[in-house]
Amino acid sequence: MAENTAKNFIDALKKLESDRDLDTICGLFNEDAKVGNVVTSDKNIGVKEFWTSYRDTFDTVSSTFHNEIITGETAALEWTTTGTSSGGSEFQYDGVSVLEIEGDKITRFHAYFDPNKLGKQIAADGKGKE
Repeated sequence: MAENTAKNFIDALKKLESDRDLDTICGLFNEDAKVGNVVTSDKNIGVKEFWTSYRDTFDTVSSTFHNEIITGETAALEWTTTGTSSGGSEFQYDGVSVLEIEGDKITRFHAYFDPNKLGKQIAADGKGKE
């Protein structure tokens, strides 16, 4: 089941990135899911708020997945994300997202990446959000 949920997550993220479709990705999480990344880990943020903020950070964005490691109820997804910031600067960064899954719902999502690299690329035009 975790394998299907991980695949659905990848597909939903692509829809969010290309079409700004929030409903599909948010529908994969249970009501009290914990979401975050290395920048937001100290904040208690809801699923919809998290994914809205993610998408609004960029003008264009696209993630490519390189490795999927799925065992039991956990998936680790290695990716590279490229695009342009809301101010027009190009960026590229790499990371890993960990999904904890119960049944067919994600209960925890956390992304690990170098925030300094992304922040510098996005802030290069002085208009992007970090």
